[in-house]
Amino acid sequence: MLVTASVDRMLLKKSIRVDTDLKIVGAVTWVGRSSMEIRLEVIQPIEEASDSSNSLALTANFTFVARDSKTGKSAPINQISPETDQEKLLWKEADDRNQMRKKKRGESKKDMDDKEAGRLKALLAEGRVFCDMPALADRDSILIRNTRLESSFICQPQQRNIHGRIFGGFLMRKALELAFSTTYAFAGAAPLFLGVDHVDFLKPVDVGNFLRLKSCVLYTELENPTRPLMNVEVVAHVTSPEIRSSEVSNTFYFTFTARPEAMKNGLKIRNVVPATEEEARRVLERMDAENPELVQNRD
Repeated sequence: MLVTASVDRMLLKKSIRVDTDLKIVGAVTWVGRSSMEIRLEVIQPIEEASDSSNSLALTANFTFVARDSKTGKSAPINQISPETDQEKLLWKEADDRNQMRKKKRGESKKDMDDKEAGRLKALLAEGRVFCDMPALADRDSILIRNTRLESSFICQPQQRNIHGRIFGGFLMRKALELAFSTTYAFAGAAPLFLGVDHVDFLKPVDVGNFLRLKSCVLYTELENPTRPLMNVEVVAHVTSPEIRSSEVSNTFYFTFTARPEAMKNGLKIRNVVPATEEEARRVLERMDAENPELVQNRD
């Protein structure tokens, strides 16, 4: 059987119209011993567009792993061979992503060097003003903890997949809904979705599980005043009150921006600052994940 292992970054290339048909195209682009990557493209043709690339609305890469239905151990899958230049390019990109995931899993947490410690200290400086001298804090900033929202629900049978577990797409939808609400409440205007970063399915969610979703605006990017970016974290917890247990099943990272008309009407997005070292570390990790080329330059 095949199970979803992860969803790579999902990017919205353009706004999707509700009055025009969509076409979803999928293909296996990379195969390992027991895992495969599938690329999905959502296409919405535009009659007046001569370039077919203008019809591409959304892209995503899904990683599936094969499991023996009796033992639950990994199972080998059929191999494929890329032939065209495009197929070879997609294969290389997928292989690079797979190697990067293995590298991250194999890396142990290293001691923070002076440069990283300096970044952490600078990030915490404004947050400590909020905590120690709130009357003097920057009114254009807000603490991460003051942007939080939360939702909880019991997983129902109609949300299960063919294996009897809760469908990963349902979890992603609930996380997106909470992330959208969090950004809406933070910005003061309905935001525009831009993308979701890599999602790992760490723990299966079963029918009847008590699921809690916790969200916050992790940081904002305000360099472009006409297109500010708001990065939202949503953490899903499978909670078992009977045994006093709570385990993380998924962590989602969404990116939103403000609508152009709202910015023209004077909407101003605030800076978000951490109040604790743990929050600051999470912010730095996400910034580095969003800008890997900057990490390489620092190294």
